[in-house]
Amino acid sequence: MSTLVMGVVNVTPDSFSDGGRWFTPEAGVAHGLDLLEQGADILDVGGESTRPGADRPNQEEELRRVIPVIRELSRAGARVSVDTMRASVAARAVEAGASIVNDVSGGLADPQMALAVAAAGVPFVAMHWRGHSDLMQGRASYDDVVADVCRALSERVADLCARGVGRDQLILDPGFGFAKLPEHNWSLLAHLDALKSLGFPVLVGTSRKSFLAAVGLLAGEEPRPPALRDVGTAATTVIAGLAGVWGVRVHDVASSVDALAVVAAVQAAR
Repeated sequence: MSTLVMGVVNVTPDSFSDGGRWFTPEAGVAHGLDLLEQGADILDVGGESTRPGADRPNQEEELRRVIPVIRELSRAGARVSVDTMRASVAARAVEAGASIVNDVSGGLADPQMALAVAAAGVPFVAMHWRGHSDLMQGRASYDDVVADVCRALSERVADLCARGVGRDQLILDPGFGFAKLPEHNWSLLAHLDALKSLGFPVLVGTSRKSFLAAVGLLAGEEPRPPALRDVGTAATTVIAGLAGVWGVRVHDVASSVDALAVVAAVQAAR
C-alpha cells in the first residue's frame, strides 16, 4: 500500500509553523481545499496548538474552531481527521464528518477518549506522549528511545483495546518532537522498522519540526525557521516512504507528494 499524505490544517492562532494564517473557518476551509488540490489524501484539522509551551483552549473554543471547518471539508468530499485530545471534540467531529481521530496523547489526556473512539468505530491515531506542551520537553530522557517508545506504544495498545477500541482501528505515531531531543528524533527516524514491527500502521509527523532546523548548517549559523524546513521534511518523507509507513503528516503537501512519487518509481524499478 502506498504511503498516504495527511495535510495539516491548523485552525489555531499560535501554531509554530504558520502563526495563525488559517485561524478563521473560511481560511481553514480554503487552505484545506488547496491541500486537496496539491494531492493530500487526508486533511488533519486541529484547533489546539501542541507546540512546546502552548496554552490549551477550552472545549467550547476548540469546538468553535474545528467543527465548521470539518463540516465544510467533509461536504467537499475530503477524508478528514480531527486532531484533538478531547473525547467530546472527537465525538462532535465525527458527527460533523471526520472519519479519523488523531490524538497526540494517545488517549491519555482524556480518560473518555477510548470510549468515544470505540463507539465511533473510526481509525484512531495514538501517539507517544509524555505530557502537555508546557511539560513535555522536561521529560525528554530515555534509556533507549526506540525501545522505550515501542514499549510505551505497546502499553497504549493494550490499554486502549481493554477499553473497547479494536486493534484494527489503531494507527501508531512515535511522536517526533514531543518530549524528544534532536538525537531522539533521528534515532526514531532511523528505526521505523522497529515501530512497524509492532504490527500496526505507522504515522510519521516530522514536518517542520525543530530537529530539522540546523541539519547541514555550520556551527554558529542561524537555524532555519519553520517555513524553510520543507526540503528537510520531504527528505524524511522519502525515508518514511521507503520504510513503508501508513502515512506522513505534513504542512507542505506538494513536496511530499512529489517525494513519494520518486519512492514509488524506485520501488517499481526493483
